[in-house]
Amino acid sequence: MAGIYIHIPFCKQACNYCNFHFSTSLRYKNELLAALLKETRLRKDYLANEKIETIYFGGGTPSILPISDLSLQIDQIRELFSISNDAEITLEANPDDIAEDKLTGWKQIGINRLSIGVQSFFEEDLQWMNRAHNAQQAIDNLQLAIKQFDNITIDLIYGHPLLTNEKWKQNVERIIELKIPHISCYALTVEPKTPLQKLISEKKKEEVSPEKQADQFLLLMDWLEVAGYEHYEISNFARPGFRSRHNTSYWQGKKYLGLGPSAHSFDGISRQWNVSNNKGYIDSLGENKIPFEKELLTPTQRINEYIMTSLRTMEGLDLKQIGSLKSEVGNRMQKFIDTGKIILKENRLILTKEGKLFADGIAADLFVT
Repeated sequence: MAGIYIHIPFCKQACNYCNFHFSTSLRYKNELLAALLKETRLRKDYLANEKIETIYFGGGTPSILPISDLSLQIDQIRELFSISNDAEITLEANPDDIAEDKLTGWKQIGINRLSIGVQSFFEEDLQWMNRAHNAQQAIDNLQLAIKQFDNITIDLIYGHPLLTNEKWKQNVERIIELKIPHISCYALTVEPKTPLQKLISEKKKEEVSPEKQADQFLLLMDWLEVAGYEHYEISNFARPGFRSRHNTSYWQGKKYLGLGPSAHSFDGISRQWNVSNNKGYIDSLGENKIPFEKELLTPTQRINEYIMTSLRTMEGLDLKQIGSLKSEVGNRMQKFIDTGKIILKENRLILTKEGKLFADGIAADLFVT
């Protein structure tokens, strides 16, 4: 089983914290979508005829596209690949793009899961982030979506200067009250070369507090545990049966094909990524060339990727999967067990709540050489 990711690099406006590849101009939209269709045809053999179980439209803001454009992409994928009857097909959507007719149209073309970028239900927070939607749109259009889609995930951001613990609690409680089955929560990261990084460096915005972020993450885990959500991956919480199948495939090391500018692909032994430039992408596909770079992963790199991704999940790192390297990892894991950051259960290393605060650092410490 494998997955397909389609990167739609267009947004109405730039969120000040975002470092993904996108453009706020639709100048090359038609040319880019035509190039995307061509890339799909050129790469139809990349997954070696594996059954496709997930399709994911990300970005950018794919919900900005007309339904007809999304339909063309889905139709071609169905034509060129073998798609599971119960395939999960996700569309990332911003609240300001949601309307009853769009929801109906998305369902008609096969979209069966929405990932809605709410980030906050407070107006001042959304303005601080330079989001395109307002708080009322977040509330009203989320309620519209619930009427037509059972499988919805909401993105929330925590740990920014305006977010008090009480406001954070209200954001999370609203999601719980609406019975949203999946929540993705991310600590605000100040990425290099973003408007937010520039504003902070110029003292026009307050710096992010790691202590506040840790506190709000611990509160989040407690609140959602009580509400019956599985904390199945560091940033992701789901009611039983509603895990993201697409993202889970990444953490399980399954193959996936990435289409569009900046999209990444993985075939089990190598990783490749397309150029992060819309015009460069279009021009290359105009010459029937896919503009990508490629890295062949060594056995050690693949083991370390497994350590990194598996530790992020509630199932943890299966020591049997790393074979003869088990003793090397075992020598390093004991200090994390002794300090209560990891538990060893049925030959698996599983992060505790405290350990999840240090997930990346612990994984890096366990890497084999």
